[in-house]
Amino acid sequence: MAPWLYKDSVAWTAVGLAGTALFGSRFFVQWLYSEHKGRLAVPPLFWHLSFWGSLVSLIYAIHLDKLPIILGQAALPFLHGRNLWLLHKRRNRIAGLAPATSSPGRRLAR
Repeated sequence: MAPWLYKDSVAWTAVGLAGTALFGSRFFVQWLYSEHKGRLAVPPLFWHLSFWGSLVSLIYAIHLDKLPIILGQAALPFLHGRNLWLLHKRRNRIAGLAPATSSPGRRLAR
């Protein structure tokens, strides 16, 4: 396939550390944001850090070529990407760029 993908190197270690740093930093960002607001709150940056950190971590897991680690990381970019999409739709709705659409019986979280 791609021999460079599975060759161990300092660059791959940096990729793994970057994914961990991105994903881990989201908790620090959320804590500071909540302190600033004086209540429990999740800033949009939390979801960006979650998405990119999980994506980079998935790439690193593929590099490691260990199925349990790959499976543990595989769904996360999709889940966090969905949250980013929902955030995007909410911002558009608030800005008046898109109509609010929801199924009957579903309530939109505010």
